[in-house]
Amino acid sequence: MSQADSRKMKNVVENLLCHLAVIGIMVVTIFPLVWMFMTSIKMEHDILTLPPTLLFEPTLKNYSFVFERSKFIPGLINSLAVVCATIAITIPIGMLAAYSFARFNVGGGHLQFYILTVRMFPPIAAIIPFFVIFRNVGLLDNVLSLVILNALFNSPFTIWLLYGFFREIPLDLEEAAMIEGSTRFGAFREIVLPLIAPALAVAAIFTCLFTWNEFLFAFILTRSEAITVTRVVAGFWTERGILWGPLSAAASLCVVPMFIFAMLVQRYIVRGLTFGAVK
Repeated sequence: MSQADSRKMKNVVENLLCHLAVIGIMVVTIFPLVWMFMTSIKMEHDILTLPPTLLFEPTLKNYSFVFERSKFIPGLINSLAVVCATIAITIPIGMLAAYSFARFNVGGGHLQFYILTVRMFPPIAAIIPFFVIFRNVGLLDNVLSLVILNALFNSPFTIWLLYGFFREIPLDLEEAAMIEGSTRFGAFREIVLPLIAPALAVAAIFTCLFTWNEFLFAFILTRSEAITVTRVVAGFWTERGILWGPLSAAASLCVVPMFIFAMLVQRYIVRGLTFGAVK
């Protein structure tokens, strides 16, 4: 076998192994979602059957149970409200803070680390003080308390994410704009902001995902009026047992908005994550 044929065979084997690895990762990732959906359309006796039943008569009773006998719709509305409000607070704060760190070295580098420690801090270690504070000010079982905590714990991540992107934008562009008569704010608005737009989209996406999946704050700080979808899903774990069918149906419904959202914004994720990779 010639050297060219040997190299070609090696490339074929490498490509085959890469495809097999990707397929394996996809199966491991997608299988739990497929199993969850299959469980959501099974009757109770089919769910508890061992070995698991692959051929069964599908039903929508679990979804009817979720909509009729739980607070899924109010939880969905509350979750959407918390996500939108958190993004509206986190992105402007993170953008301005990251810009000040990247351009003016505010805090001499130490302040950035202190801010990052907020993200490192386990939320469960701080939930009791926050519970006491919100109880004293009357914000228990209130959407505003969830917005405050989600914005507090997501801002450090947003700041550090945007900080790297701001560092990739040459300072010469802003200085050139200011030489032409623009103000600092004008240069930021007209030059920097359009360039940083993909990074802002990525920050908003991650903030959305983190806030949507958050459970601890909703579990401790809400009771009935401000419950989120994660709190509703946890409600199917009762003292009499786990309602696997409704739980799987509610979890499947929770996945749908984020799946649609990911499909709509996937191009921004690619643009944002590769921003500044090629100079």
